[in-house]
Amino acid sequence: QVQLVESGGGLVQAGGSLRLSCAASGRTFSSYAMGWFRQAPGKEREFVATVSWSGGSTYYADSVKGRFTISRDNAKNTVYLQMNSLKPEDTAVYYCAADSILRATMTNPDYWGQGTQVTVSS
Repeated sequence: QVQLVESGGGLVQAGGSLRLSCAASGRTFSSYAMGWFRQAPGKEREFVATVSWSGGSTYYADSVKGRFTISRDNAKNTVYLQMNSLKPEDTAVYYCAADSILRATMTNPDYWGQGTQVTVSS
């Protein structure tokens, strides 16, 4: 089992920045590709970004490419999502996820966090 706990969400004005963190515990963190998803009200959950086991490979949804950066610190069992130039349409609950298989678009992760709310005001 892997337990994932997100933090860092909040309210920010459009154009601002936030950094989300996801702390992992349980089985070997470095064995998993890590990712972020989001779900806006009335919409399906969507993939945002993923990072490989070593952190050397990253993939992003087109909607966040160039604005968001995913990274990980295996010594701290933590994955991050740096979000810059935030837009009101980025408002959503953001979820951390872990997958034993690395895919350019994470689709069916093995584990989920409980989510953290990000609200971007216009």
